[in-house]
Amino acid sequence: MQRLAGALLLLMCAIYLAGRLSPARWTPGPYLAAFGEAGMVGAIADWFAVTALFRHPLGLPIPHTAIIPRNKDRIGVALGSFISHNFLEPRLLDRRLIDLQPARRITDWLSHEETRNILARRLADLAPEIIGAGPAIADLAAEGVRRLARAGPLAPAAARVLKYVWNETWAPALVDRAILTLGAFADSRPELFEAAVEARTWSWLPKWVDRALAERLRAGLLETLQEMRSPDHPLRTALDAQVESLISRLATDPDYLEKGEALKERLLADQGLIGSIADACAEAARRWASEPNSVRELVEEAARRGLAATARWLAEDQSARDRLDRWIRAAVRRTVTPGREAIGDFVAHVVRGWDARAVADRLELQVGRDLQFIRINGAIVGAIVGLAIFTASRLIS
Repeated sequence: MQRLAGALLLLMCAIYLAGRLSPARWTPGPYLAAFGEAGMVGAIADWFAVTALFRHPLGLPIPHTAIIPRNKDRIGVALGSFISHNFLEPRLLDRRLIDLQPARRITDWLSHEETRNILARRLADLAPEIIGAGPAIADLAAEGVRRLARAGPLAPAAARVLKYVWNETWAPALVDRAILTLGAFADSRPELFEAAVEARTWSWLPKWVDRALAERLRAGLLETLQEMRSPDHPLRTALDAQVESLISRLATDPDYLEKGEALKERLLADQGLIGSIADACAEAARRWASEPNSVRELVEEAARRGLAATARWLAEDQSARDRLDRWIRAAVRRTVTPGREAIGDFVAHVVRGWDARAVADRLELQVGRDLQFIRINGAIVGAIVGLAIFTASRLIS
């Protein structure tokens, strides 16, 4: 673009010379000379203006030139202030985050298998360092548990968790699994029933009677468990009612609230919490050191499944996405907004550390193409205006 603008200046010079050197009797000659002369003036004036932004024209220290290198620090301060007050303003950030829908973007991102694989591998890479931190991780985890526990009463939080778990589609499957597990245990351990019956009957009763009673008891239990696999079974209905009642009481009953707070304080006062976490970290570190490949595969697979479950959960639960969006906006308000002045100062500090010549070159590469159009327009507009003024002068004279 610089060469194009320079070529236009040379063209104006050629037009001026052609007009000046044309025969006196050739009428268009003076008009061509005026056109080319004014075009040269416009081109040179705008070349000076554009060049003065970035450097001294022709290397001459003319006052008020090399504006950007000379005012680099002031530009950095202004840029930092502009960013902190126009980009990090709380209401603007909040509106922008609402428009961005970060929870939806996170959900879409986690929905891709390749993304989950990459994240799982990264987590597996970080796991040895996290586990190896040992006591520090234990202290951090314990402090996080304490802060989270003291953020609100325990009973209503437990009610919300239980309600979420019980209302999920996999809750019936979980009950079915518990019934199957209990049935398999009862079917494989008949001696437990015999011992229980024998302990509760008369000593003079024959052993075969105890065994018959125990077998009847075990068969009845197995039959009942089999029937309970039907969602409409009275015991399943009663279980649903009991759980719903428990959820309601946890959320509203003052007695449950008091007991929940007492339990929470006992747990928080238990010094074994940190020790348990530290022991778990130490055991994990020892196992990782002895079986690094198998443990890594285990961690990576668990992370992959957890991320896939998170993606499904967020995709299916609009209320969860809404809560995540609110948490993200709150986190931004609490972290970015109070520090926006520091962010502006950081931008100014970074710009202050740049080389003045490098700053001018970078800016010129970004906007220089448009600035060269100023030179081109200056030459064309100058030539047209000069021709108009010359023509008007000839008409007046």
